[in-house]
Formats: sequence, C-alpha cells, structure tokens
Amino acid sequence: MTIPHVNGLIKGKALEWIYHYYEKRLLAEVKNGEMPRHVGMILDGNRRWARGVGLQEFLGHEYGFAKLKEVLRWCWQLGISTVTVYALSTENFQRSKAELGELFRLAERGFREVLESREVHENRVQIRAIGRLDLLTDELNAIIKQAVESTKGYQERRLNIAMAYGGRAEIIDAAKEIFSQVLEGKISVSEIDEETFSRHLYTAGDPDPDLIIRTSGEERLSGFLLWQSAYAEFYFLDVFWPELRRIDFLRAIRTYQRRKRRFGK
Repeated sequence: MTIPHVNGLIKGKALEWIYHYYEKRLLAEVKNGEMPRHVGMILDGNRRWARGVGLQEFLGHEYGFAKLKEVLRWCWQLGISTVTVYALSTENFQRSKAELGELFRLAERGFREVLESREVHENRVQIRAIGRLDLLTDELNAIIKQAVESTKGYQERRLNIAMAYGGRAEIIDAAKEIFSQVLEGKISVSEIDEETFSRHLYTAGDPDPDLIIRTSGEERLSGFLLWQSAYAEFYFLDVFWPELRRIDFLRAIRTYQRRKRRFGK
C-alpha cells in the first residue's frame, strides 16, 4: 500500500467523521426550533443530474423517486405534519409520449408501494393526489384511488402528491366551483372571501405552506401553490434533487427557523 493511498483513506475517514458530527449538531439545533407545519417541495433537476453523471435521462426520475422516499422519512422524523411535493405539472404534458409513459409507470409503482409501505401506515400518513387527475391514465387513477382509500382514515400526517398540477389551473377550478355554487343559490356573492376560496382549492383542509424548497438552482415557483404560498418562506438550493443531502434539508429548516415571519404586521 502506497503512502498517498493511505493518506487518501485517512482524509476520507476524517471528512466522513466531520460530516456526521456536523449533521448531528445541525439536527440537534433544528429539533430545538419551531418546526414548519407544512413544507412544499419542488423536485427539480432529475434529468440534468442523470445527464451529468452519464445516465439515461429517465433514470434521473428513478433516482429522484428513491430520494423522495428518503426525504419524506426525514420529514416524519422531524415531526413535519404536512408535505406537498410537485411531481408532475400541467406543463410537463408537453414532453414526449415516451417520457410521459415512463413517468406514469413510475407514479403507478409509487402509489402501489403506498399500499404495502410500513412507514406510511406506522406514521399514519394520509395520501392525497391533487391536480387535474382526469389528464392521467385510467390505470394510474385506479391505483391512486386505492392508495387514497387505504389511508383516508389517517389524520396525523398528510402527503399531497401534485400530479397534472398547475397553480393557475387550481385557481381557475376553484373559481368555477364557487361560481357554480352561486348559480345554484348555495352561497351568495357577498359570502365569497379568502376563506371561502381556500376551501375550494385542491389543498382544502391543509394549512398554507410555511416553507417551500426547490432544488436545481432555479429560483421560481413554476406555478406551484400560487395562492397558498402568499406568506411562505422560500429556500432555493443549487443542487439537483437526486443529490440532496440530509444536511442540505436541515439547513433549509434552520434557515426557516431563523427568519422572522411578520405576516404583514
């Protein structure tokens, strides 16, 4: 064994120890702070990550799906009660039929896993799919229905999967529902306020997001929770979703905890 190789091993072990020590300190700090009730996540950069490491683009979605399960585990461990993830936007339907087909198959697998997931049921996570679900395939909608049905009795935690979702579409759909109720005489125009509007959004019943996290270096919402994010804190990371580390996530929570939220007061 050469000396340079020995030095490399020692350096690697030292860096590993430093990383784990820092993560432990960071976790302890975060646990002592106020936890966001609702975290929204824009899972961006799967395809770019795959290209960067020499993989086929779709494999980026596979790795991204694995990362999502890991990040959700972090959320439940921290006591975050509601998570909304931006999985598929209405704009994504402009992609090729082949890629959409693969995304639908991956989503089917994910919702099917919910039915047998020990973590989902032990943590009593209620699953909801939000968006214009009629744009999805019949097969995907069928498995979504099963996953939603199997967890509908859980109240402790909630996971919203935004599929075929667009913030403008959500606002339009809410407006249409309210307009229909006005025409039917169920409510009057004078009764329409922010609370009324919120009750007709896809996320009805959830608190507005306290924190929205986006990976990949992009600094925009891309139509995610436009109404609900009025007073959310934003945290943008310059890493692709599949390479997100636990310390990255903990730093996002810590940054949220250090900000002063005045809500216009």
